[in-house]
Amino acid sequence: MAATGIGAPSCSKDVSDMERLFEFVIDYLSIWGYWAIMIGMALESACIPIPSELIFGFAGYLVQLGRLEFSLAVAAGVAGGLAGSIIAYLAGAYGGRALIDQYGKYIFLPKDHVALAQRWFDHYGIRAVFFSRLLPVVRTFISLPAGMARVHFGQFVLYTLLGSVPWTIALIYAGKLLGANWQQLTDFGHQASMIVLAGLALAAVVYYRKRTK
Repeated sequence: MAATGIGAPSCSKDVSDMERLFEFVIDYLSIWGYWAIMIGMALESACIPIPSELIFGFAGYLVQLGRLEFSLAVAAGVAGGLAGSIIAYLAGAYGGRALIDQYGKYIFLPKDHVALAQRWFDHYGIRAVFFSRLLPVVRTFISLPAGMARVHFGQFVLYTLLGSVPWTIALIYAGKLLGANWQQLTDFGHQASMIVLAGLALAAVVYYRKRTK
């Protein structure tokens, strides 16, 4: 299945590389469905720069078309994200900063993004594992400093799941609502992530007020 709304190849290497990534991920999702969601999110959570907006946005579109079940797509996304996060956690725990500095360039691991995740973890501790799942950039790399700090593995898994579930549900549902326009999630990039985050926060406030009443 071709990507909806992708324009002609650009002369820019970065743009053409991104278009090739879009086409590859979309074709892979179209053929392998849930397995593609799981593997894609495992790679993204293991610090491979694959936009989750792309994976979940198109998955939501496939849900709208009736080719995927919403609940199973969410389960695949959460399972893949957890698997990749555990891999990153173990890399941080047993390889440390030296492993990242030596081999990070081979998987396009931006040092400034890792440093940002490190600052978040230094400031918020284990809570950052939960909150960062709802934030662009940081969510991809937060498992590394958590592993380097050797936080309790059970707590790490719990906080990862608690943060991943609402984020996964929100993005897949957004892709479903957008339908054929699902690519707007990737067009806006991290801005789309912040819009989804704001929606989650608003939903939480409304739910809390109803419960209080």
